[in-house]
Amino acid sequence: MSLTKPKKPKMLVVDDEPDNLDLLYRTFRRDFQVLRSESGAEALTLLSTEGEVAVIISDQRMPEMKGTEFLSKTVPNFPDTIRIILTGFTDVEDLVEAINSGQVYKYITKPWDPNELKTVVQQAAETYNILKQRTEELHRAQAQMILMQAIVQVTQVSDNLENSLKIIAQAFGDSFCADNCIVQIVEDDRLIETKGTYTKSESITNSLENDPLVQDAIASLAAGIATHQIQSWVNIPGETVPAVAEYYQNTNIQVHLIVPIISHSKLLAFLSLQWQDKDRQIAEEDLKLIHLSAQQIGLAITSTKKG
Repeated sequence: MSLTKPKKPKMLVVDDEPDNLDLLYRTFRRDFQVLRSESGAEALTLLSTEGEVAVIISDQRMPEMKGTEFLSKTVPNFPDTIRIILTGFTDVEDLVEAINSGQVYKYITKPWDPNELKTVVQQAAETYNILKQRTEELHRAQAQMILMQAIVQVTQVSDNLENSLKIIAQAFGDSFCADNCIVQIVEDDRLIETKGTYTKSESITNSLENDPLVQDAIASLAAGIATHQIQSWVNIPGETVPAVAEYYQNTNIQVHLIVPIISHSKLLAFLSLQWQDKDRQIAEEDLKLIHLSAQQIGLAITSTKKG
């Protein structure tokens, strides 16, 4: 199970005829979060803000930019997205080239049969899920390698604790595409200034002192309650404590993980992973890798502190 609740997959429909857009929207709105654009250029702008979608359905004959040209422009940033062309005329050369190059999954002729289109889109969504699963497995393997390299570097190369923490923060930040990562030492059940940070966004604070998740974890420590579990916060409207939601909104954080770093049953530090993407999904396998790697990092920190 993922950290965030499953959402409807996103679909983008592109057609310069508003009636067609409305029809496509009504056809798929129950199963997809349907985004609409009336041109290829407008659709590219929309994708730049909305991010990856599972399926794109585009008309072929549109002013200024043909459907195949528009779809080809989406491939570099969204290789896993499945693309479908609607065509009302015979444009064999463009379609064959687009299909052979992997830019188009299938084409549907106008006027389309609703049941046929639904079947094709369902198959496309299933294909997208398979591709995403494979991509995530590859990224997870790469993340594991990056983290293991960081552990080796910390234990064998780093000459002081702060350098070690910076190496760790960058490794976790890179591995899980976090906008911000902090690894901060805990002594006597409180945070101290010693920490390592990695950030891709200047709009996120690098401080954990006032963070609600950290405060809860430290309060648990003071009360003698073991704090060995990952804690998380996700910006889900209507399902969060108002004061906590306000804190994270002010810090531009949409998803936050706090991971205790433990060695020999002792809390050494907190690992903080922060994302600004409201649609960020964290799979159970990623959580397991984060938790396991954090404990291995605990051994590396202990070794560095002794050194």
